Amino acid sequence: MAKERAKSSETATAHEVPFEQSLGELETVVKQLESADLPLEKALELFERGMRLSESCRKQLTDAETRVEILIKKGDDVEAEPFLPEADDPF
Repeated sequence: MAKERAKSSETATAHEVPFEQSLGELETVVKQLESADLPLEKALELFERGMRLSESCRKQLTDAETRVEILIKKGDDVEAEPFLPEADDPF
């Protein structure tokens, strides 16, 4: 049960961490996984942390994408339209 609380605490914290910080930590985790001769348990912990960070970054990008508006000039007026990503964009 304590492990579940720790995981939910980490998940909540991950969403509060700025995108740039989460991305930097994710890069660090990936480098550790790629370069280190890690014991299996440590590698699994890093992998799980990396997956949580990746999900947090993806969510923050999706949230930001929905907030982006394109300003279009129509005659003398400027109108805001929602940003609609292209269909082939994986994010």
